[in-house]
Amino acid sequence: MNVKQSRRARLLEGLGRNVLILGVVSLFTDVSSEMLYPIVPLFLTTVLHAPMTVVGLIEGAAECTASLLKIVSGWWSDRAKRRQPFVVWGYGISAFSKPLLALASTWHLVLVSRLLDRVGKGIRTSPRDVMIAASCDPSARGKAFGLHRAMDTTGAVIGPLLAIGLLAWKVKYQWIFIFAFVPAAAGVITLAFLQRESAPATPAAGSRRNSHAPFSRELIRFVAIYGVFALGNSSDVFLLLKAKQTGLSAIGVLQTYVLYNIVFALAATPAGWLSDKISRRALMIGGLLTFAAVYAGFAFAPGRLAIFGLFALYGLYGAATDGVAKALVTDVSRPENRGTAMGLMNTATGMLAFVASLVAGLLWSHVSPAAPFLYGAACAVVSAVLLLFLYRPRPAVTA
Repeated sequence: MNVKQSRRARLLEGLGRNVLILGVVSLFTDVSSEMLYPIVPLFLTTVLHAPMTVVGLIEGAAECTASLLKIVSGWWSDRAKRRQPFVVWGYGISAFSKPLLALASTWHLVLVSRLLDRVGKGIRTSPRDVMIAASCDPSARGKAFGLHRAMDTTGAVIGPLLAIGLLAWKVKYQWIFIFAFVPAAAGVITLAFLQRESAPATPAAGSRRNSHAPFSRELIRFVAIYGVFALGNSSDVFLLLKAKQTGLSAIGVLQTYVLYNIVFALAATPAGWLSDKISRRALMIGGLLTFAAVYAGFAFAPGRLAIFGLFALYGLYGAATDGVAKALVTDVSRPENRGTAMGLMNTATGMLAFVASLVAGLLWSHVSPAAPFLYGAACAVVSAVLLLFLYRPRPAVTA
């Protein structure tokens, strides 16, 4: 075995086939979704002449729908004791929402398309995360979620780059929407290679644990503490607007977003592996403090060069928290209600992040453009301090 093969073997050690397949599916899906991320607002405002209030309505309704469905699908998959159908239907619905945009002559069909896309995301996310947890050794959970997040974020690098290229070639929006369906469909086709799910965990004799089992105190406490951070974790749109305010061109702003995703993708797997070896709590605290430093940097009117450095740091924050938080939830939840546990975290943080974006918009408009970033930094610091002094996670089970 040569050095390259040895490194690959170490990277995949403890990971099942489904981890890799779901990573590839997420990569294809994110290429499609992130290709449209900068395109849909332009299409709404310049082609359909929709006001900014409609843009906000569409995005707000879409994200709320996804957040609410994550706990419903997680709970339902626990009751059904199956995850795969939710994953397949979720990715399928999202894929077939893309071509609808090409038919839109008013903003109403764009709303329908975005809602369908987020319905798909809401249906698949929590059951998919449980499948990842079930497809790896308990000692490799951080690495599994980190690798999945790295592949997902790689798609978030490729998608905007494709969008920039298609816009530079002056391709019509309708054709871009149709083109975005191709990688999404490839992701759905890839799902055919998923291995069959293993039999659901059976509670020990005499145990009262079932799909209605109460959450562990460690899980509730973690979600509550992480929720403090989520209250300040507003949409990345505010970071992009701040970057534009410093004088960057539209292409420059997209470049900062691509840089963030590159760093995120490169650092996610090592961060997950590190959380397996040392402490997920330590990684989370470091990530939250990095977030606070980035937001403080944006608050104090950085120059254009500093913006790129801050976005690179922002990628490190994402790598240290996103997959690591899911691995931590897996550690402190039980197999029989793990879907609901994942849904609880996803829904709680999603809804609180929506509130955070509303608060950030009000602070930007009525206080100053620096205010939302100072508020977000303060929430991150408080959450990190609470994790340090008030949280000592103990695994609920080893399965």
